[in-house]
Amino acid sequence: MEKWPEIEKAATEKRRELVLQGNTIDKRISSIGGLTSSIYSLQLLNYLEVSQCPSLTEIHEDIQHLTNLQSLILCRNKLTIIPEVIGSLKSLKVLDLSVNNLKALPEGITQLRELNTLNVSCNCLEVLPGGLSQCTKLSTINISKNRITRFPPDLYSENLDLLSTLVASDNLIEELCGEIHKLPALKVLDVSNNKLREIPSDLSSCPKLKEINFKGNKLSDKRLEKMVNGCQTKSILDYLRGKGRKQGEEGVDADRGRSADKKKKQQQKKKKGKETEEQDEEEELNRMVVKVLHISDVPTALTVKVSAEVKDVRPYLVCCTVRGMNLKSGNALKRFLMAQTKLHDDLCGKRTIATIATHDAQLLKGPLAYDVKPPTQLKIVPLGRREMTAVELIRHLHLEAEELRKQKKRQNVTGLHKYLQLLEGKSFYPCLVDAEGDVISFPPITNSEKTKIKKTTQELFLEVTSAANLQTCKDVMDALIVKMAELNKFTAEHREEAGSDGEDPAATTETSSQLIVQQVRTVDQDGNLKVVYPSKTDLSNDISHLTVIW
Repeated sequence: MEKWPEIEKAATEKRRELVLQGNTIDKRISSIGGLTSSIYSLQLLNYLEVSQCPSLTEIHEDIQHLTNLQSLILCRNKLTIIPEVIGSLKSLKVLDLSVNNLKALPEGITQLRELNTLNVSCNCLEVLPGGLSQCTKLSTINISKNRITRFPPDLYSENLDLLSTLVASDNLIEELCGEIHKLPALKVLDVSNNKLREIPSDLSSCPKLKEINFKGNKLSDKRLEKMVNGCQTKSILDYLRGKGRKQGEEGVDADRGRSADKKKKQQQKKKKGKETEEQDEEEELNRMVVKVLHISDVPTALTVKVSAEVKDVRPYLVCCTVRGMNLKSGNALKRFLMAQTKLHDDLCGKRTIATIATHDAQLLKGPLAYDVKPPTQLKIVPLGRREMTAVELIRHLHLEAEELRKQKKRQNVTGLHKYLQLLEGKSFYPCLVDAEGDVISFPPITNSEKTKIKKTTQELFLEVTSAANLQTCKDVMDALIVKMAELNKFTAEHREEAGSDGEDPAATTETSSQLIVQQVRTVDQDGNLKVVYPSKTDLSNDISHLTVIW
């Protein structure tokens, strides 16, 4: 049997962590029909990741021998089954089975008493195993993008007193039980894009709830439906609290009856309260909302490893991912691209101060690397062009700049092409490279056709690079996110027909101006943190009608 050098090295050096991912590993898995059995002898491992291997369809029962595992990451494969013996991994704290083909989860998961993070998003699950309440240390559950129709009753158990994040978006869930108020630590609840008709008023009794998302549900209370698509969590919970109080009062009044005077006074009070509430709602609807998702909430968040060589070329980089940006409706995509161009012309000094690149995050293969390459070896498929080396691309751009200069009858090239001078005399060019070795960005010149954003893009990866300083990158990224929030609010308020410019006919029925910005870490070659964006000091300017939720 062919030996795997990564496993031999881990065994020889008594390593505690092992990461296997990508095409090379996938080919080995395909050739032998699964993972090599030697992996299950690495009993010192506390972190094991096998990801991005479409040939991996099952995990052998020998996984039970890795009793010291604390994190098991098996995402982005084609797994169809997980063995029951997974319950033997008594030290397991993080289990990530996202983006596979699982139709069921083993009951053994409920025996993982130390488990605090469970991610089974993007599978084919229809039910969850009963008994999750036995995993009393659970703090994060992500079951989004499955076919689940209901939560198991014991998910509302008081035993789950550490559960702070429950993400169940894009399922077929028809009911949310009022028992959810029994989860005392719940901070984030996402049940967007399901089949809910009602939101229980008891939800307002969750003492720590900070973020809720019910967008994409056809609620019977149309006023509430409007609020969930535009208001902050506090306003929605206040409304639910008032609704529950009103229902309680109506029940008492039905038994005791009301006098005419009492009715009149309450109607007047109700009218006055309604006017105040509507004013508050209008103010909330006029606000732009940006929610920051912390790295600790997303164990599989993208990271960017920065090589030491970029220091002499273009050393500064900040990145983040953004969800909730509606690019489908009408000319939303064109407005976004025009706004990016304007930022390049103004704040970025026609790219000479800083450069923005935007990517479709779902087309990215992580982890990413910010590195340098010789001009003749840097190959990229530039936007709207064929694959070429950096030398060829620069030559083309110089020719285009010269042609434009002649057309305009000017002595010098236009400001649009001045950024080309930034690379003159450089022996190495900066580039952002994905896990497959493809260059997806060549700042300040272009990014790649491979990750080009389209109307169908649902999650964006943003990068800002500069040769000036780190704060410049942060200032530009701040401005970009604020502009995105403005554009998203405009799109939400002006309900254009989706695909009106001919690119994508699919329509979106729900729009919202709220953006979710997920932190991205950049690290050095040894894994030491260089910068995380956004941090508490970012997005902090006093911007009118912008609320940042941390």
